[in-house]
Amino acid sequence: MHTIEESEEMNVEFPVELSGAKGSTLMWAHEHEVDVQALQQLRNIAALPWVHGVRVMPDVHLGKGATVGSVIAMKQAVSPAAVGVDIGCGMEGVLTSLTAADLPDDLSAIRSRIEAAVPVGFRAHEYPVSVRRLGLNRGWDRFWGSFSSLHDGVQDREKKAQQQMGSLGGGNHFIEVCLDDEDRVWLMLHSGSRNIGKELAERHMRIARTLPHNADLPDRDLAVFLSGTPEMDAYRRDLTWAQEYASRNRAVMLALVMQAVRESFVQEVRFERPISCHHNYVAEEHLDGLDLLVTRKGAIRAGRGDLGLIPGSMGTGSYVVRGLGSERSFYSASHGAGRRMSRNEAKRRYTVDDLIAQTAGVESRKDAGVVDEIPAAYKDIESVIAAQSDLVEVVAHLKQVICVKG
Repeated sequence: MHTIEESEEMNVEFPVELSGAKGSTLMWAHEHEVDVQALQQLRNIAALPWVHGVRVMPDVHLGKGATVGSVIAMKQAVSPAAVGVDIGCGMEGVLTSLTAADLPDDLSAIRSRIEAAVPVGFRAHEYPVSVRRLGLNRGWDRFWGSFSSLHDGVQDREKKAQQQMGSLGGGNHFIEVCLDDEDRVWLMLHSGSRNIGKELAERHMRIARTLPHNADLPDRDLAVFLSGTPEMDAYRRDLTWAQEYASRNRAVMLALVMQAVRESFVQEVRFERPISCHHNYVAEEHLDGLDLLVTRKGAIRAGRGDLGLIPGSMGTGSYVVRGLGSERSFYSASHGAGRRMSRNEAKRRYTVDDLIAQTAGVESRKDAGVVDEIPAAYKDIESVIAAQSDLVEVVAHLKQVICVKG
């Protein structure tokens, strides 16, 4: 593991300037490694008049409107597409007192206990989780009390939002039991703001497209809200609430998983302080001497000393990292390995047998429903980490032994 001082002195290949970009666009990836549509998407973003600069992470790939793996600093403006529809999506991880020697040879019972505690896919809790029973007592009355101030179109969704609190969802969301290189057991999960975040995001994206200042954009999905307008105020209000929903959702899930793990062992299981990070969000930050609105879509904050989690695929492992505080990257790093092919292409190219082979040694689903999440559909996590050695240092390398997917 490199120290901060060693990392700063290393000769790093990145960043490189994106060719043809009108605004400052630095990449921690080579253009020939990035899909041509994603490159054009980045150029479209950089050309927006409100953009101060764009930073591109090594896990970059095509997204809706804005590229996944992009950090966009804007002056008095925000594009909802630069946040993404899963507002506040992110990671939670915690080191346990368990070691590999404590784990049973057959991990299926632990996986089943986790799946019984946390609804996955489209499922939700039958009744809202008792957060007080889990020891999560702070701010809930205020949080749910502010639901009535959200967009009128979601006012009939409160019950669903309460039942989905503490649920995983599907796609690339997961819960894992992992081992680090010292054979210590970690718990890790990836999820966001569930259906309520998606609904809020899509409603505000539709509103943004109708605003006159967005009439001549190269991509209508890049529509922005401007500071000082009622539309921006309404979006920031709902966005902030959805980011908090995502954070609370992960906290509830982690508490449920910790409880399930405790119940799986005779001995006492202790847990360190969790690591938590968003990777689809907006923050007000001071960069290059300016107060800017920074969106990270598929990127984490990596200020000096910030702890983060960068997952790979369901068969390759993940990393706990510490930010090195790179000003050039807008204090950012990648959020994961990043997809190298679409879900449909993965389903066409790979079979269940391929999935079984690529997830050998991992207690997980191995059926047609998760072939689109096969490790080969993702970029190589080792290369992604290596490309950002000037952005983060590795704290721990994790290899999953249990993976719960939606």
